[in-house]
Amino acid sequence: MKKTSTRLADGRELIYYDLRDDIVRDAADRRPLERTVTTSEIRRDPLLGDRVAVASHRQGRTYHPPADECPLCPTRGDRLSEIPDSSYDVVVFENRFPSLAGDSGRCEVVCFTSDHDASFADLGPEQARLVLEAWTDRTSELSHLPSVEQVFCFENRGPEIGVTLGHPHGQIYAYPFTTPRTALMLRSLAAHREATGGENLFDAVLERELAGERVVLEGEHWAAFVPYAAHWPYEVHLYPKRRVPDLLALDEAARTEFPQVYLELLRRFDRIFDRRDGGGGEDDRVAEPPTPYIAAWHQAPFGTLDEFDGVERDDFALHLELFTIRRTSGKLKFLAGSESGMSVFINDVPPERAAERLREVASS
Repeated sequence: MKKTSTRLADGRELIYYDLRDDIVRDAADRRPLERTVTTSEIRRDPLLGDRVAVASHRQGRTYHPPADECPLCPTRGDRLSEIPDSSYDVVVFENRFPSLAGDSGRCEVVCFTSDHDASFADLGPEQARLVLEAWTDRTSELSHLPSVEQVFCFENRGPEIGVTLGHPHGQIYAYPFTTPRTALMLRSLAAHREATGGENLFDAVLERELAGERVVLEGEHWAAFVPYAAHWPYEVHLYPKRRVPDLLALDEAARTEFPQVYLELLRRFDRIFDRRDGGGGEDDRVAEPPTPYIAAWHQAPFGTLDEFDGVERDDFALHLELFTIRRTSGKLKFLAGSESGMSVFINDVPPERAAERLREVASS
């Protein structure tokens, strides 16, 4: 992998990640951009104890542009974009309309490929591995910023999720605090250790799931399963079998196997809702629109964990949570009164049935 860092016309950082070492990235951003001005601030809710990012400048962000005006495609001729070069493998750059900025953290965009019409599931193993290396590198770099306590790599896919740019991409949020969801995990981790005399909760969960009926697929170094108390109709957690706190700690064997396992998982997600029309043969399969999903990496915070009763970073288990808001063909799962008002999820699909379905639709 070759890494080349440069600057856009308004001063934001842009980084190329290339598969070949002989690639030269010296194209200049020719757009007449002024310096980016943000109004992001973090406010703490005194009743719930969580935090809200207030970022009014995001009202003016790019919204569903036509494909020939996509800001994430390479620059071609007079069609100028966020990526000055005419081609790229993987690119990461500072978000022009960040939710977090300055002392409030940082937001970045990760372009998985220059192919506008592709998706992550369409990538080859080498390209997917390059994305993994980019996630890892950015986690390392962002963790050293004074304002950053936790790094979150994720992908929103599909207009149903709220995606406003159709180009295959993800994001990285570098928070100046430990997020509420991670804090809940750390408290559960501490409580379980106390109750069991030292057992690691993540290890116990993975062991239980691997022995049960909700395993979706399993490799030598990774395992994917539908969790016992899945919140979403189709939700899969992907764990390395050797517990590590973050992407930085993955060994070479796990990095090598990751593309194979993850790409297979994404391709199965795209087949969940396909249905038969007629005789039941492969030619009779009716494909649904691409499955909308969120793919979220959970990593240990880099800040102090003193408030979590002695829990250390190495006690946390890196894992990816992948889920869709589609509950059946043509129908979405909305977060209504119970979910949005009281944070109590109601799942219409039994996790055991979801796991069975994901095994049935093996892309091979």
